[in-house]
Amino acid sequence: MDLKAHIRGIPDFPKPGILFYDIATLLRDADAWQVAMGRMARAVRKHQPDLIAGIESRGFLIAAPLALKLGCGFIMVRKPRKLPGPTIGHDYALEYGTDRIEIQEDAVQPGQRVVVVDDLLATGGTMAAAITLLRKVGAEVPAAAALIELTFLNGRAKVPVPVDVLMSYDE
Repeated sequence: MDLKAHIRGIPDFPKPGILFYDIATLLRDADAWQVAMGRMARAVRKHQPDLIAGIESRGFLIAAPLALKLGCGFIMVRKPRKLPGPTIGHDYALEYGTDRIEIQEDAVQPGQRVVVVDDLLATGGTMAAAITLLRKVGAEVPAAAALIELTFLNGRAKVPVPVDVLMSYDE
């Protein structure tokens, strides 16, 4: 199945000059969604994860069902003050300024294998930050995965682990 046929390009969103790759059209097609999750599971299973870490927020849509399919736990990597209880965070640089991501303090036990998952790999900054944060708490991060990669942004170069993707766009 050609999964790209189920991704809608929306020009000038969220601002002029940006082509937004909308996964909503894939998510609402039951057959395409099953195929996508099956292919993601096949790609990620080889890394033998204990946990799948989903990056806020569309990454949750991919990571949670993937964890269920693989029989793994699922944890959330979120923006500040979005998780209850004690958290551990990591500040990272953006093109213009900084940002922060957090996980719950007890989300990962040292030595657990965690694969980081997002819907889209673009510039790679958030994915790299999530890996740094997880390693800070003692996780082993063997890989990352995304549904879509925008190869022209070269985000993979910032990610310090192998990255599995189902679809790539060159422009």
